Amino acid sequence: MARGIDVGTMNIVSAKQDGSDTVFVSQRNSFVEIEYSDMAERMLSRSDVLHIRKDDNVYVVGDDALNFANIFNEETRRPMKHGILSSEESSAIPMIKLIIEQVVGEPERPNERVYFSTPADPIDSDLSTLYHQKTLESFLGDIGYDPEPINEGMAVIYSELADHNFTGLGISFGAGMTNVCLSYYAVPVMTFSVARGGDWVDEQTATATCRTVDKVTSIKEDDFRLDFTTDAGGVEGALSIYYDNLLDYVIENIAREVNEEDVEEGLDVPVVVTGGTSSPPGFEKLFQERLDKANIPFSISGVRKADEPLYSVARGALVASRTEEGSDEAEAEAEVEAEAED
Repeated sequence: MARGIDVGTMNIVSAKQDGSDTVFVSQRNSFVEIEYSDMAERMLSRSDVLHIRKDDNVYVVGDDALNFANIFNEETRRPMKHGILSSEESSAIPMIKLIIEQVVGEPERPNERVYFSTPADPIDSDLSTLYHQKTLESFLGDIGYDPEPINEGMAVIYSELADHNFTGLGISFGAGMTNVCLSYYAVPVMTFSVARGGDWVDEQTATATCRTVDKVTSIKEDDFRLDFTTDAGGVEGALSIYYDNLLDYVIENIAREVNEEDVEEGLDVPVVVTGGTSSPPGFEKLFQERLDKANIPFSISGVRKADEPLYSVARGALVASRTEEGSDEAEAEAEVEAEAED
């Protein structure tokens, strides 16, 4: 048995194989603080709401946090910011540890292999991902797993481009960052991230429309369509404007970072986009339009959005984990056969 886990700023998602099916478990990577009372804690426990008590407060964690935040007119808090553990959040460590434990569960055997996603260091920020990566390794090791990091963009390649020999451009539009990977036959030839994603879109929209960030997020996740047919003065109109700006920003950085030598001459490169930020209808079409106008030094065969954008990175991490597990088993069998022959 092997597992994959996508540790995202907005959601944490695990994947494991169950026969021919892939089973996903997810929780929102956020929490909200409410005042403690015996009655409140009893009601939360009775309703199976994920929570933790700390001093005189109760923290509602995961999927229920956004609902409680909207009910009590509070802002959710995040263990992560810009794709990595937040240094500004004092409760980041216990909260994300609780969410990871809930999502990934106990290993089915000691030192079960798990690949977990990590972002590339952003090219537009001084942020380092090293502390984030090593802390997650420690969490997963404490649970009983044998953890291994995988670049988030490369996980997209593993998940979505098997039919193209793991060759193409994979882009994960997350909440805290956007991760980009150009792969040639499963070998990454370019990886980078930018410190903009869905959170940046929500924050800019909230400022422009005098709404809370959580309210904007709820509207975006409800029935928002990226088709520029909505009133420019409303939340949906502002979301469209900042989405458009985000796509231009990502494409500008791709054009700046990629070299002609990175791709075989004459090769048409498939592009796949994924991540929660890519979920709104119309995203794929708009990205294709913006990419067609860009000065990219290689030919694009087409743009496709992953069928399940929220699960793509976790699935790719699982593919990597199972591939390594299979290689380890084959090596072990070969060693046994060699010893038997001796």
